[in-house]
Amino acid sequence: MTQKFPRLFLILLAFLFVLNLVQSHFTELIYDEAYYWYYSQKLDWGYFDHPPMVAFLIKLSSFFFNGELGVRFMSCILSAGTYALLWELIDNHKKKDYIVHFFLLVFSMTLMNAYGFLTLPDTPLLFFTALFLLLYKRFLDNPTILVSIGLGIVMAALMYSKYHAVLVILFVFLSNIKLIKSWQAWLAVFVALACFTPHFVWLYNNDFVSIKYHLYERPNQAYSFTKFTLGYFVNLIAIFGLLFYWVYYALIKTRPSDKFNRALLYLTYGVLLFFFISSFNRRVQTQWIIIISIPMAVIAFNHLLINPKSRKWMFRMGIASLVLLLYARVWMVHKPLLPILFETHGNKVWVNDLHSKSKNAPIVFENSYRRAPMYEFYSGDPAFSLNNYMYRKNQYSIDGSEERVRNKKILYVTKYANNGDITYAHPDSTVFYGTFIDDFQSYRDLKAFVEKKEKENQYLLKVYNPYDFDIPLDELKFSVAFSNAYKQVKKLLPIAPKKNSETIRLLKSKDTLNLHFELPFPKMENAVYFRVVISENNLLPGLNGTPVKIEE
Repeated sequence: MTQKFPRLFLILLAFLFVLNLVQSHFTELIYDEAYYWYYSQKLDWGYFDHPPMVAFLIKLSSFFFNGELGVRFMSCILSAGTYALLWELIDNHKKKDYIVHFFLLVFSMTLMNAYGFLTLPDTPLLFFTALFLLLYKRFLDNPTILVSIGLGIVMAALMYSKYHAVLVILFVFLSNIKLIKSWQAWLAVFVALACFTPHFVWLYNNDFVSIKYHLYERPNQAYSFTKFTLGYFVNLIAIFGLLFYWVYYALIKTRPSDKFNRALLYLTYGVLLFFFISSFNRRVQTQWIIIISIPMAVIAFNHLLINPKSRKWMFRMGIASLVLLLYARVWMVHKPLLPILFETHGNKVWVNDLHSKSKNAPIVFENSYRRAPMYEFYSGDPAFSLNNYMYRKNQYSIDGSEERVRNKKILYVTKYANNGDITYAHPDSTVFYGTFIDDFQSYRDLKAFVEKKEKENQYLLKVYNPYDFDIPLDELKFSVAFSNAYKQVKKLLPIAPKKNSETIRLLKSKDTLNLHFELPFPKMENAVYFRVVISENNLLPGLNGTPVKIEE
């Protein structure tokens, strides 16, 4: 082990691991981490937004520690593993003379640095991308059955981490099309598909909810060069921080000397091109392109080893980045170091304030899949996100968590009200009002299907009741939410669907009711989609139907 990993490498890796453990313990959760912690409370083969790897890692962490470290412990393990795998991916024997340079280079990559302790889907994505590339490298040298099986398992692990992993597999394959003739490569594919089958089954059983949301239902906005394409290039700089010039310079200077090096270049350029094209359709989030950090780390370090000028400047910039990123890490714990509010600041304060005013009633947050799990994590009390037509679906829309607050006295919390029984403020000074409701009833799982157009402007509506109880129809009100081409809701108009018989008073359990309605004129320009929505007990309408394109 000391031959593969020199003593200095192991010392620095141990120091980094301890640093991430300490950081994990003292840094409050960010909102996405709290959401994924909520995932982990009920392990499954899939979740609304992501595959299940992040939830599995959090559950594993909770076996070792409580609190924040009980969410992040496995991230610290995987981060150390990623550094070790990157080291293994570099063949140049001179690398042992530049161990400090290696750590400065990788530590300076801003998001890789943050994911050294934060637990997000990208954390395992980075680790398994590095492991996939290492096994692929072994496969190129000697494609044994064992290596092929390992490659298949890791491809499945990649896909279980995040759907973006398909880009890693695709571009590595495109770098070596002849793999299509290799039975060992096909063995890896079949192993990967077999391992990923439980998630396929989950998608099927849940009506492909994740795929439908990401591809068809996700709101967007009109193209803006500044927000979309220019923002994409800003993200390309942000992920490498102060070293961005030298990292991209190394990429430009690198040539495909062998099949593995070509895979690194195809993966990097492929992801860059894919999201550049995507930037003309939607905003590209910084973490979407983080997978290039793995091949770029190898490319940049190999360049550093043979280019003294780059080595000198990357070392200098690495030292500056080290200082800045360590300062930022302390600021994440201690806000006064910078006059900027971050997600890790003040969560315990607002949760404790709200909890003290809740009288131990469960909290129902209006339109906030972020605040609900954060409150539950720090208070230990149940919380639920009630999503209405102005918001979006999320894990709370599909997991039956509505039942935890049904028939109970709850505190309904919203930032859109002007008064309430209690009030509290978030760290950003946003004021929230809470109103107690004695016997809470919501029916957000009701499904509304617009099946066909019957006559001019007349539609057939099928409403399915998935609950174990009947629902009085007089508790329900129907509306149509109109949205523009980017699925942004712009107008809500009531409708009065007609029943086939006036004697029908109940929406029966596990039954479907046929109704007929006339689509109202939206009185708005550029109405492109409509969605049938249902409100119950004077709550705002939910997200019961799917967007339907308006026929001209």
